[in-house]
Amino acid sequence: MPLALLALAIGAFGIGTTEFVIMGLLPEVASDYGVSIPTAGYLVTGYALGVMFGAPLMTVLGTRVPRKRMLMLLMGLFIVGNLLSAFAPAFSVMLIGRIVASLAHGAFFGIGSVVAAGLVAPDKKAGAIAMMFTGLTVANVVGVPLGTLIGQSVGWRVTFVVVAALGVVGLAGIAKLVPDVPRAEGVRLRHEMAAFKNAQVLLAMAMTVLGFGGVFAAITYIAPMMTHVAGFADGSVTWLLVLFGLGMVGGNFVGGRFADRALMPMLYIALGALSVVLALFTLTAHDKIASAVTVFLIGALGFATVPPLQKRVLDHAHGAPTLASAVNIGAFNLGNALSAWLGGVVIGAGFGYTAPNWVGAVLAASALLLAVLSAALERRESAPGAIVAGSVPAERRSVVAHH
Repeated sequence: MPLALLALAIGAFGIGTTEFVIMGLLPEVASDYGVSIPTAGYLVTGYALGVMFGAPLMTVLGTRVPRKRMLMLLMGLFIVGNLLSAFAPAFSVMLIGRIVASLAHGAFFGIGSVVAAGLVAPDKKAGAIAMMFTGLTVANVVGVPLGTLIGQSVGWRVTFVVVAALGVVGLAGIAKLVPDVPRAEGVRLRHEMAAFKNAQVLLAMAMTVLGFGGVFAAITYIAPMMTHVAGFADGSVTWLLVLFGLGMVGGNFVGGRFADRALMPMLYIALGALSVVLALFTLTAHDKIASAVTVFLIGALGFATVPPLQKRVLDHAHGAPTLASAVNIGAFNLGNALSAWLGGVVIGAGFGYTAPNWVGAVLAASALLLAVLSAALERRESAPGAIVAGSVPAERRSVVAHH
Protein backbone atom coordinates (compact mmCIF):
# COMPACT_ATOMS: atom_id res chain seq x y z
CA MET A 1 0.00 0.00 0.00
CA PRO A 2 1.33 3.47 -0.90
CA LEU A 3 2.62 5.65 1.95
CA ALA A 4 0.12 8.34 0.93
CA LEU A 5 -2.62 6.14 2.41
CA LEU A 6 -0.98 6.65 5.81
CA ALA A 7 -1.39 10.41 5.44
CA LEU A 8 -5.06 9.98 4.60
CA ALA A 9 -5.44 7.69 7.60
CA ILE A 10 -3.86 10.36 9.85
CA GLY A 11 -6.44 12.90 8.71
CA ALA A 12 -9.18 10.32 9.18
CA PHE A 13 -7.91 9.71 12.72
CA GLY A 14 -8.46 13.34 13.69
CA ILE A 15 -11.88 13.52 12.05
CA GLY A 16 -12.94 10.22 13.62
CA THR A 17 -11.92 11.42 17.05
CA THR A 18 -14.00 14.58 16.93
CA GLU A 19 -17.00 12.76 15.45
CA PHE A 20 -17.23 10.06 18.11
CA VAL A 21 -15.67 11.59 21.24
CA ILE A 22 -18.75 13.71 21.93
CA MET A 23 -20.76 10.57 22.72
CA GLY A 24 -18.60 9.76 25.72
CA LEU A 25 -18.85 13.36 26.95
CA LEU A 26 -22.59 14.04 26.55
CA PRO A 27 -23.29 13.99 30.33
CA GLU A 28 -20.42 16.44 31.05
CA VAL A 29 -21.39 18.82 28.23
CA ALA A 30 -25.08 18.67 29.19
CA SER A 31 -24.24 19.44 32.82
CA ASP A 32 -21.89 22.32 31.93
CA TYR A 33 -24.46 24.06 29.74
CA GLY A 34 -27.49 23.12 31.86
CA VAL A 35 -29.30 21.18 29.13
CA SER A 36 -30.81 17.69 29.06
CA ILE A 37 -28.97 14.70 27.57
CA PRO A 38 -31.42 14.46 24.60
CA THR A 39 -30.74 18.17 23.95
CA ALA A 40 -26.99 17.57 24.15
CA GLY A 41 -27.58 14.82 21.57
CA TYR A 42 -28.14 17.65 19.06
CA LEU A 43 -24.35 17.98 19.02
CA VAL A 44 -24.34 14.55 17.35
CA THR A 45 -27.29 15.32 15.10
CA GLY A 46 -25.94 18.75 14.13
CA TYR A 47 -22.54 17.32 13.24
CA ALA A 48 -24.14 14.59 11.17
CA LEU A 49 -26.37 17.04 9.29
CA GLY A 50 -23.35 19.25 8.67
CA VAL A 51 -21.58 16.31 7.07
CA MET A 52 -24.63 15.48 4.98
CA PHE A 53 -24.99 18.97 3.53
CA GLY A 54 -21.31 19.85 3.64
CA ALA A 55 -20.20 16.80 1.66
CA PRO A 56 -21.72 17.84 -1.69
CA LEU A 57 -21.21 21.57 -1.03
CA MET A 58 -17.49 21.33 -0.27
CA THR A 59 -16.94 18.78 -3.04
CA VAL A 60 -18.56 21.05 -5.63
CA LEU A 61 -16.53 24.01 -4.38
CA GLY A 62 -13.43 21.86 -4.66
CA THR A 63 -13.95 20.73 -8.25
CA ARG A 64 -11.67 23.53 -9.45
CA VAL A 65 -8.98 22.82 -6.82
CA PRO A 66 -6.33 20.07 -7.02
CA ARG A 67 -7.30 17.23 -4.70
CA LYS A 68 -4.27 17.49 -2.41
CA ARG A 69 -4.81 21.21 -1.85
CA MET A 70 -8.51 20.62 -1.22
CA LEU A 71 -7.72 17.98 1.40
CA MET A 72 -5.41 20.46 3.14
CA LEU A 73 -8.06 23.20 3.09
CA LEU A 74 -10.59 20.80 4.56
CA MET A 75 -8.26 19.96 7.44
CA GLY A 76 -7.84 23.68 8.09
CA LEU A 77 -11.61 24.07 8.35
CA PHE A 78 -11.70 21.10 10.71
CA ILE A 79 -9.13 22.76 13.02
CA VAL A 80 -11.12 26.02 13.16
CA GLY A 81 -14.37 24.22 14.00
CA ASN A 82 -12.85 22.28 16.88
CA LEU A 83 -11.22 25.36 18.38
CA LEU A 84 -14.60 27.11 18.24
CA SER A 85 -16.18 24.15 20.06
CA ALA A 86 -13.44 24.17 22.68
CA PHE A 87 -13.95 27.83 23.64
CA ALA A 88 -17.72 28.09 23.05
CA PRO A 89 -19.33 30.24 25.80
CA ALA A 90 -22.82 28.83 25.13
CA PHE A 91 -24.36 25.59 23.89
CA SER A 92 -25.51 27.24 20.65
CA VAL A 93 -21.96 28.40 19.89
CA MET A 94 -20.60 24.92 20.50
CA LEU A 95 -23.22 23.54 18.12
CA ILE A 96 -22.00 26.00 15.48
CA GLY A 97 -18.43 24.86 16.08
CA ARG A 98 -19.47 21.24 15.60
CA ILE A 99 -21.18 22.11 12.34
CA VAL A 100 -18.14 24.05 11.07
CA ALA A 101 -15.89 21.06 11.80
CA SER A 102 -18.39 18.72 10.16
CA LEU A 103 -18.26 20.59 6.85
CA ALA A 104 -14.81 19.13 6.27
CA HIS A 105 -15.80 15.56 7.09
CA GLY A 106 -17.78 14.35 4.07
CA ALA A 107 -15.63 15.95 1.40
CA PHE A 108 -12.44 14.70 3.08
CA PHE A 109 -13.56 11.09 3.07
CA GLY A 110 -15.23 11.43 -0.32
CA ILE A 111 -12.21 12.95 -2.07
CA GLY A 112 -9.88 10.78 0.01
CA SER A 113 -11.70 7.62 -1.12
CA VAL A 114 -11.21 8.56 -4.76
CA VAL A 115 -7.54 9.40 -4.18
CA ALA A 116 -6.99 6.15 -2.24
CA ALA A 117 -8.68 4.02 -4.88
CA GLY A 118 -6.64 5.71 -7.61
CA LEU A 119 -3.35 4.84 -5.92
CA VAL A 120 -3.74 1.06 -6.25
CA ALA A 121 -4.70 -1.64 -8.76
CA PRO A 122 -8.43 -2.11 -9.50
CA ASP A 123 -8.65 -5.35 -7.50
CA LYS A 124 -7.28 -3.61 -4.39
CA LYS A 125 -9.56 -0.57 -4.31
CA ALA A 126 -11.72 -1.67 -1.37
CA GLY A 127 -8.58 -2.52 0.59
CA ALA A 128 -7.14 0.95 -0.08
CA ILE A 129 -10.38 2.61 1.01
CA ALA A 130 -10.39 0.45 4.13
CA MET A 131 -6.81 1.53 4.83
CA MET A 132 -7.86 5.18 4.84
CA PHE A 133 -10.85 4.40 7.05
CA THR A 134 -8.48 2.58 9.43
CA GLY A 135 -7.65 6.04 10.78
CA LEU A 136 -11.32 6.52 11.60
CA THR A 137 -11.55 3.15 13.34
CA VAL A 138 -8.26 3.48 15.24
CA ALA A 139 -9.53 6.85 16.47
CA ASN A 140 -12.16 4.89 18.36
CA VAL A 141 -9.53 2.70 20.00
CA VAL A 142 -7.08 5.48 20.91
CA GLY A 143 -8.40 8.98 20.19
CA VAL A 144 -11.96 8.68 21.48
CA PRO A 145 -11.23 6.84 24.76
CA LEU A 146 -8.28 9.13 25.48
CA GLY A 147 -10.40 12.17 24.64
CA THR A 148 -13.18 10.89 26.90
CA LEU A 149 -10.71 10.29 29.74
CA ILE A 150 -9.27 13.78 29.32
CA GLY A 151 -12.74 15.29 29.21
CA GLN A 152 -13.88 13.51 32.35
CA SER A 153 -10.63 14.28 34.21
CA VAL A 154 -9.72 17.87 33.31
CA GLY A 155 -12.68 19.11 31.30
CA TRP A 156 -14.28 18.43 27.94
CA ARG A 157 -12.97 21.72 26.51
CA VAL A 158 -9.41 20.41 26.78
CA THR A 159 -10.50 17.41 24.71
CA PHE A 160 -11.46 19.62 21.78
CA VAL A 161 -8.19 21.56 21.99
CA VAL A 162 -6.37 18.23 21.69
CA VAL A 163 -8.60 17.27 18.75
CA ALA A 164 -7.68 20.52 17.01
CA ALA A 165 -4.01 19.62 17.53
CA LEU A 166 -4.70 16.26 15.86
CA GLY A 167 -6.01 18.22 12.91
CA VAL A 168 -2.71 20.08 12.69
CA VAL A 169 -0.86 16.75 12.59
CA GLY A 170 -3.22 15.50 9.88
CA LEU A 171 -2.67 18.65 7.83
CA ALA A 172 1.10 18.23 8.06
CA GLY A 173 0.85 14.58 7.05
CA ILE A 174 -1.16 15.36 3.94
CA ALA A 175 1.22 18.16 2.96
CA LYS A 176 4.20 15.84 3.33
CA LEU A 177 3.00 12.48 2.03
CA VAL A 178 0.09 12.85 -0.39
CA PRO A 179 1.27 13.31 -3.98
CA ASP A 180 0.08 16.24 -6.07
CA VAL A 181 -2.93 14.68 -7.77
CA PRO A 182 -3.98 16.87 -10.71
CA ARG A 183 -7.53 18.08 -10.92
CA ALA A 184 -9.63 15.80 -13.10
CA GLU A 185 -9.99 17.46 -16.50
CA GLY A 186 -13.23 17.49 -18.42
CA VAL A 187 -15.33 16.52 -15.40
CA ARG A 188 -18.05 19.06 -14.71
CA LEU A 189 -20.79 19.24 -12.13
CA ARG A 190 -23.36 18.03 -14.65
CA HIS A 191 -21.14 15.04 -15.34
CA GLU A 192 -20.85 14.27 -11.62
CA MET A 193 -24.60 14.68 -11.08
CA ALA A 194 -25.32 12.03 -13.72
CA ALA A 195 -24.25 9.33 -11.26
CA PHE A 196 -27.40 9.99 -9.22
CA LYS A 197 -29.55 8.76 -12.12
CA ASN A 198 -28.23 5.27 -11.44
CA ALA A 199 -30.70 3.37 -9.24
CA GLN A 200 -27.91 1.23 -7.78
CA VAL A 201 -26.05 4.32 -6.56
CA LEU A 202 -29.20 5.56 -4.82
CA LEU A 203 -29.92 2.14 -3.31
CA ALA A 204 -26.35 1.89 -1.98
CA MET A 205 -26.72 5.31 -0.36
CA ALA A 206 -30.04 4.32 1.19
CA MET A 207 -28.38 1.18 2.61
CA THR A 208 -25.68 3.45 4.02
CA VAL A 209 -28.24 5.72 5.73
CA LEU A 210 -30.18 2.88 7.33
CA GLY A 211 -27.32 0.48 8.09
CA PHE A 212 -24.97 2.85 9.86
CA GLY A 213 -27.94 4.67 11.33
CA GLY A 214 -28.63 1.46 13.21
CA VAL A 215 -25.18 1.69 14.80
CA PHE A 216 -25.58 5.30 15.90
CA ALA A 217 -29.04 4.75 17.37
CA ALA A 218 -27.38 2.69 20.09
CA ILE A 219 -23.93 4.24 20.35
CA THR A 220 -25.05 7.89 20.59
CA TYR A 221 -26.53 7.16 24.02
CA ILE A 222 -23.96 4.61 25.17
CA ALA A 223 -22.83 6.73 28.15
CA PRO A 224 -26.24 7.05 29.88
CA MET A 225 -27.23 3.52 28.81
CA MET A 226 -24.16 1.89 30.32
CA THR A 227 -24.11 3.96 33.50
CA HIS A 228 -27.86 4.01 34.25
CA VAL A 229 -28.88 0.56 32.95
CA ALA A 230 -25.82 -1.72 32.99
CA GLY A 231 -24.50 -0.17 36.20
CA PHE A 232 -21.04 0.84 35.00
CA ALA A 233 -19.20 3.70 36.68
CA ASP A 234 -18.74 6.89 34.66
CA GLY A 235 -15.07 6.12 34.13
CA SER A 236 -15.92 2.76 32.52
CA VAL A 237 -17.37 4.52 29.47
CA THR A 238 -13.78 5.06 28.31
CA TRP A 239 -12.89 1.38 27.97
CA LEU A 240 -16.33 0.56 26.58
CA LEU A 241 -15.54 2.99 23.77
CA VAL A 242 -12.22 1.17 23.33
CA LEU A 243 -14.18 -2.06 22.81
CA PHE A 244 -16.42 -0.32 20.29
CA GLY A 245 -13.34 1.00 18.49
CA LEU A 246 -11.65 -2.41 18.44
CA GLY A 247 -14.80 -3.81 16.90
CA MET A 248 -14.70 -1.08 14.25
CA VAL A 249 -11.07 -1.85 13.41
CA GLY A 250 -11.82 -5.55 13.00
CA GLY A 251 -15.01 -4.96 11.04
CA ASN A 252 -13.32 -2.46 8.73
CA PHE A 253 -10.51 -4.95 8.02
CA VAL A 254 -12.91 -7.81 7.29
CA GLY A 255 -15.20 -5.60 5.21
CA GLY A 256 -12.30 -4.31 3.11
CA ARG A 257 -10.86 -7.80 2.64
CA PHE A 258 -14.06 -9.45 1.46
CA ALA A 259 -15.62 -6.52 -0.43
CA ASP A 260 -13.13 -7.13 -3.25
CA ARG A 261 -14.20 -10.81 -3.36
CA ALA A 262 -17.87 -11.11 -2.42
CA LEU A 263 -19.37 -7.66 -1.89
CA MET A 264 -23.08 -8.44 -1.61
CA PRO A 265 -22.72 -11.56 0.60
CA MET A 266 -20.57 -9.42 2.90
CA LEU A 267 -23.40 -6.90 3.18
CA TYR A 268 -26.06 -9.58 3.76
CA ILE A 269 -24.13 -11.11 6.65
CA ALA A 270 -23.11 -7.83 8.27
CA LEU A 271 -26.52 -6.14 8.06
CA GLY A 272 -28.46 -9.24 9.10
CA ALA A 273 -26.25 -9.87 12.11
CA LEU A 274 -26.25 -6.18 13.05
CA SER A 275 -30.06 -6.05 13.19
CA VAL A 276 -30.14 -9.13 15.45
CA VAL A 277 -27.40 -7.85 17.79
CA LEU A 278 -29.07 -4.45 18.14
CA ALA A 279 -32.38 -6.08 19.05
CA LEU A 280 -30.62 -8.24 21.64
CA PHE A 281 -28.91 -5.15 23.09
CA THR A 282 -32.19 -4.20 24.78
CA LEU A 283 -31.66 -7.32 26.92
CA THR A 284 -27.87 -7.51 27.17
CA ALA A 285 -27.69 -3.85 28.26
CA HIS A 286 -28.79 -5.01 31.71
CA ASP A 287 -25.66 -7.12 32.23
CA LYS A 288 -22.13 -5.72 32.33
CA ILE A 289 -20.33 -8.53 30.52
CA ALA A 290 -23.04 -9.10 27.94
CA SER A 291 -23.36 -5.39 27.21
CA ALA A 292 -19.59 -5.05 26.73
CA VAL A 293 -19.57 -7.92 24.22
CA THR A 294 -22.54 -6.39 22.42
CA VAL A 295 -20.84 -3.00 22.12
CA PHE A 296 -17.86 -4.71 20.46
CA LEU A 297 -20.11 -6.59 18.01
CA ILE A 298 -22.02 -3.43 17.05
CA GLY A 299 -18.75 -1.73 16.14
CA ALA A 300 -17.52 -4.74 14.16
CA LEU A 301 -20.72 -5.43 12.23
CA GLY A 302 -21.45 -1.75 11.60
CA PHE A 303 -18.04 -0.97 10.13
CA ALA A 304 -17.91 -4.19 8.12
CA THR A 305 -20.44 -2.45 5.85
CA VAL A 306 -18.36 0.70 5.22
CA PRO A 307 -15.77 -0.46 2.62
CA PRO A 308 -18.28 -2.50 0.56
CA LEU A 309 -20.86 0.30 0.50
CA GLN A 310 -18.28 2.93 -0.42
CA LYS A 311 -16.85 0.66 -3.13
CA ARG A 312 -20.32 -0.09 -4.48
CA VAL A 313 -21.00 3.62 -4.93
CA LEU A 314 -17.62 4.14 -6.65
CA ASP A 315 -18.26 1.18 -8.98
CA HIS A 316 -21.70 2.35 -10.06
CA ALA A 317 -20.69 6.03 -10.30
CA HIS A 318 -18.04 5.00 -12.85
CA GLY A 319 -16.42 7.94 -14.61
CA ALA A 320 -17.59 10.64 -12.18
CA PRO A 321 -17.14 9.24 -8.69
CA THR A 322 -16.00 12.21 -6.59
CA LEU A 323 -19.37 13.81 -5.79
CA ALA A 324 -21.12 10.45 -5.37
CA SER A 325 -18.37 9.27 -3.02
CA ALA A 326 -18.66 12.41 -0.89
CA VAL A 327 -22.46 12.27 -0.84
CA ASN A 328 -22.27 8.66 0.37
CA ILE A 329 -20.17 9.85 3.31
CA GLY A 330 -22.96 12.35 3.90
CA ALA A 331 -25.39 9.43 3.76
CA PHE A 332 -23.56 7.75 6.64
CA ASN A 333 -24.09 10.89 8.66
CA LEU A 334 -27.69 11.33 7.58
CA GLY A 335 -28.20 7.94 9.17
CA ASN A 336 -26.31 9.15 12.23
CA ALA A 337 -28.49 12.26 12.49
CA LEU A 338 -31.73 10.37 11.92
CA SER A 339 -30.94 7.70 14.47
CA ALA A 340 -29.57 10.12 17.09
CA TRP A 341 -32.78 12.15 16.78
CA LEU A 342 -35.04 9.09 16.89
CA GLY A 343 -33.10 7.76 19.87
CA GLY A 344 -33.63 11.04 21.70
CA VAL A 345 -37.34 10.93 20.83
CA VAL A 346 -37.91 7.47 22.31
CA ILE A 347 -35.88 8.33 25.41
CA GLY A 348 -37.77 11.61 25.82
CA ALA A 349 -41.05 9.73 25.44
CA GLY A 350 -40.21 7.70 28.52
CA PHE A 351 -39.27 4.36 26.95
CA GLY A 352 -35.90 4.28 28.71
CA TYR A 353 -32.26 4.39 27.68
CA THR A 354 -32.39 0.98 25.93
CA ALA A 355 -35.21 2.01 23.57
CA PRO A 356 -32.83 3.40 20.89
CA ASN A 357 -31.58 -0.16 20.36
CA TRP A 358 -34.94 -1.13 18.90
CA VAL A 359 -34.76 1.87 16.60
CA GLY A 360 -31.33 0.68 15.44
CA ALA A 361 -32.53 -2.88 14.86
CA VAL A 362 -35.38 -1.70 12.63
CA LEU A 363 -33.05 0.58 10.64
CA ALA A 364 -30.46 -2.19 10.08
CA ALA A 365 -33.14 -4.69 9.05
CA SER A 366 -34.48 -2.15 6.55
CA ALA A 367 -30.99 -1.79 5.07
CA LEU A 368 -30.80 -5.57 4.64
CA LEU A 369 -34.09 -5.56 2.71
CA LEU A 370 -32.71 -2.87 0.41
CA ALA A 371 -29.55 -4.96 -0.16
CA VAL A 372 -31.68 -7.91 -1.26
CA LEU A 373 -33.70 -5.63 -3.56
CA SER A 374 -30.54 -4.10 -5.02
CA ALA A 375 -29.06 -7.51 -5.81
CA ALA A 376 -32.31 -8.66 -7.41
CA LEU A 377 -32.40 -5.59 -9.67
CA GLU A 378 -28.75 -6.11 -10.53
CA ARG A 379 -29.33 -9.72 -11.57
CA ARG A 380 -32.22 -8.66 -13.78
CA GLU A 381 -30.18 -5.86 -15.37
CA SER A 382 -27.24 -8.17 -16.06
CA ALA A 383 -29.39 -10.86 -17.65
CA PRO A 384 -28.70 -11.52 -21.38
CA GLY A 385 -30.43 -8.94 -23.56
CA ALA A 386 -31.15 -6.55 -20.68
CA ILE A 387 -30.66 -2.84 -21.39
CA VAL A 388 -29.37 -0.84 -18.45
CA ALA A 389 -30.05 2.87 -18.63
CA GLY A 390 -26.97 5.01 -18.21
CA SER A 391 -24.55 2.10 -17.99
CA VAL A 392 -21.28 1.62 -19.80
CA PRO A 393 -19.52 -1.65 -20.61
CA ALA A 394 -16.82 -1.10 -17.97
CA GLU A 395 -19.43 -0.52 -15.30
CA ARG A 396 -21.35 -3.62 -16.38
CA ARG A 397 -18.24 -5.73 -16.11
CA SER A 398 -17.50 -4.27 -12.67
CA VAL A 399 -21.03 -4.97 -11.46
CA VAL A 400 -21.10 -8.55 -12.74
CA ALA A 401 -17.66 -9.19 -11.25
CA HIS A 402 -19.09 -8.78 -7.76
CA HIS A 403 -20.99 -12.01 -8.21
